Amino acid sequence: MDFNRRRFIQTASAAAFAATFRPATTFADAIYPSRPVRLVLGFPVGGLSDIAARLLAPRLGERLGQPVIVENKPGAVTNIATEAVLRSQPDGYTLLMATVLNAINASVYDKLPFNFMGDVTPIASILDAAFVLVVHPSVPAKTVGELIAYAKANPGRLAVASAGIGSPEHVASELFKMMAGVDMLHVSYKGSAPALTDLVGGHVQVYFGPVAPSVEYIRSGRVRALAVTTSHRSQALPELPTLSEVLPGFEVSAWHGIVGPRNVPSSVVEVLNKAVNQALADDAIRARFADYGMTPVTGSPGEFGALIARDTEKWAKVVRTVGIKPEA
Repeated sequence: MDFNRRRFIQTASAAAFAATFRPATTFADAIYPSRPVRLVLGFPVGGLSDIAARLLAPRLGERLGQPVIVENKPGAVTNIATEAVLRSQPDGYTLLMATVLNAINASVYDKLPFNFMGDVTPIASILDAAFVLVVHPSVPAKTVGELIAYAKANPGRLAVASAGIGSPEHVASELFKMMAGVDMLHVSYKGSAPALTDLVGGHVQVYFGPVAPSVEYIRSGRVRALAVTTSHRSQALPELPTLSEVLPGFEVSAWHGIVGPRNVPSSVVEVLNKAVNQALADDAIRARFADYGMTPVTGSPGEFGALIARDTEKWAKVVRTVGIKPEA
């Protein structure tokens, strides 16, 4: 375990401990939040992260007693938004919707102006979401085992799409290739929509795609779904097995959570964590999340910090092994 990972886990655990055993509430604690809170996203309007943020924000605002304003700041594969938040005042008023992409970026980009694990305060998990392994109907495989066997018998003949170099879809496919011992050609697209479109058109044969936009194509038979990538089955596609049922240990989750810059006071972290967990207990938001293939995840700041550290280390190994480099 390297120094950054140790420090990150120790910091997250210390914040959780301090929040539990802190002294009597001070005046400063009592007035947080006294103004609107910004939740910054590194994604444009309309995607999974944006939908999740806009479902959560009003319910979170109700519990905080102040509006939570969602601010989209796309660009540089979420690094612009991440840097803006990590360089802000650590007062709990500027927060980041962190995702698995932050954990991947930490290894794909070796000259970032921040150290994600070293420069954040973990606050709360929000959700995890599966990717679904889908194939074009021309592929004669109806199970993951059959796909692996077909790929081994036809090395390099199957093309696997992704939403871009270093995207979660890309690293999911590379992890699959490593664990299954298969050779497939990677084809990079500028986003998930064109990747899925070309899969439907038969220009590529395999794709690890987000569940929500894939569902209608699965149900219409235009693509064939084989498995989901999380450790648990998806509520949106409950009939599908998990990939870990065939490849033990395989897990890819499009997790989301809230972080702040380093040194957010433990008292503020406690307020935010409690409000997020309460908001996610709401039956209405849980139902809406399920509609999009998202599963609410609650827990402590320490637990969320451990997830970030675990996934950052995991994807660093894949990035190094495959030699993933950012697109020029």
